[in-house]
Amino acid sequence: MMHPSVTTICHKYFKQCHLPYVALSSWHFCDNEVDANACAKLVLDDIKRATSPSLWWFEAHHQPLPQRGDLNVVTNWQGEALCIIETTHVAITPFNKITEQYAALEGEGDKSLAYWRKVHWDYYHRELAGTAFTPTDTMPIVCETFKVVFKANTQHAR
Repeated sequence: MMHPSVTTICHKYFKQCHLPYVALSSWHFCDNEVDANACAKLVLDDIKRATSPSLWWFEAHHQPLPQRGDLNVVTNWQGEALCIIETTHVAITPFNKITEQYAALEGEGDKSLAYWRKVHWDYYHRELAGTAFTPTDTMPIVCETFKVVFKANTQHAR
């Protein structure tokens, strides 16, 4: 069940932008509470500006790929709305071709490519568990960059 704060943040955002209300998709980062809340804080602090699920996750779950201009509500693990992000770029890149610059955009850990590879390799094994896919060095990664356009604790859209 969607947390009521998701509807509230959507109403506030679209009212500020003088646009009709649209119910946006909401989600949290990661597959556990500690990482989900840590990543959400990095987004709110304007440190995390990218996310990287595998293409195979989208295929296994029959989900559409993100597109430039998409708006989504980022929540904490409990589903409480924290901000609205806008997708600014999407590229599909093999795992072994992710760059230092992209890893830094993710904003996690020490922002190094080595850190990114370690934590994401482990994550992809969990993400793809129970699907027909097994992580490989060349698996396609959906590299999505975004910007925060509205924070729940502010009164102004960016």
